[in-house]
Amino acid sequence: MNVEAGAAKLRLGIRGLRAACAAVEREIAASTTPGAVLGVLHQDRDWYYAAGYANPKPMQGQPVSTREETLYDCASLTKVVVTLPLILQLIDDGVLTLTTKVSDILTSFGSAGKEGITIGQLLTHTSGLQADMNLHAQGWSREQMWDAVLASPLAAKPNTEVIYSDLGYLTLGRIIEKVLGMPLDQAAKQRVFDPLNMRHATLTPDPEQTERYAATEYDETVQGHLCGIVHDEKARALGGICGHAGLFATAGDLLLYARMWLGQGTIPAAPHTEVTGHVSRILSQAAAGTAVRTHTGHIQGSNRGLGWVLKGDKMDASGDWMSPGCYGHTGFTGTSLWIDPEFDLAVVLLTNRVYGGRSTSVAQLRAQVHNALTGAVAK
Repeated sequence: MNVEAGAAKLRLGIRGLRAACAAVEREIAASTTPGAVLGVLHQDRDWYYAAGYANPKPMQGQPVSTREETLYDCASLTKVVVTLPLILQLIDDGVLTLTTKVSDILTSFGSAGKEGITIGQLLTHTSGLQADMNLHAQGWSREQMWDAVLASPLAAKPNTEVIYSDLGYLTLGRIIEKVLGMPLDQAAKQRVFDPLNMRHATLTPDPEQTERYAATEYDETVQGHLCGIVHDEKARALGGICGHAGLFATAGDLLLYARMWLGQGTIPAAPHTEVTGHVSRILSQAAAGTAVRTHTGHIQGSNRGLGWVLKGDKMDASGDWMSPGCYGHTGFTGTSLWIDPEFDLAVVLLTNRVYGGRSTSVAQLRAQVHNALTGAVAK
């Protein structure tokens, strides 16, 4: 993890790379997060920096490892790493379109004014669905929870505002399962993770290998910090296999995914990917390009692609220096993935900032890291 060697490998300025790593160390020292992994991809070269602890409890004291080892609860990165590519693939396959009505696939969804809501509106959070719903504290069965999600009323008129909605992506996950006839975790493994050689990415963490997972918040039900158990309450109640949250992955997994987007949907051919078979694309170039163009220009204060957050949106975490064409997403647990094609740069920042509760924020850390790394690019 030598920073000088990292700068040389990445062809980035040493000052910027050192500043990004120092920003991570400052937040760990301030107890914003117990540990972090920073993954950087530039000109098809990757490098990783790890600091702090995956689980700082004295009896465990598990240091953070880098590319291959520590898996983080990615939270809402699930939306763009699992659900988005699977939906785009189904559009590529001629099975769905952006204007397909959700109720044509999930008939129980077509109530309470939702009859005309489309796949595209769910992807862009313009469906009018409410942001969230308390599913886990009602004593409901799994099917009752799904019934509640699909029957939920609208919070706004469709296509008039952006409401960042977990319910929309829960519904998209359900659509994928219905259309493909398989659970979401299997679909993700077969159609995304395996082709990209994302060897550690999973929606079904191994309970026998908790030492490999960065711990998140303390939870009374397990009498300890969640470790290899999804933090999001809705996802946990539904068994962890959901379209809005539930992904666990390493920084290396996520940079492989980012490399695919920088390649406009192609499977990376770098030597360490060990890609097998004859598949050369995850997504068509048309799908990849359309996903990162704005679809909410008519809604003030928003700039959303299909799934992705674009520059200038209220949830933009790109910092100051990334280009107008950058895109990314964050996760509630303290994770983020940001991609800038103009600078041929992708940045993964994985933290477990909810370890000590939900009051800490890594928003400034993301901006500082992105600024330092973008500033280190010499075009």
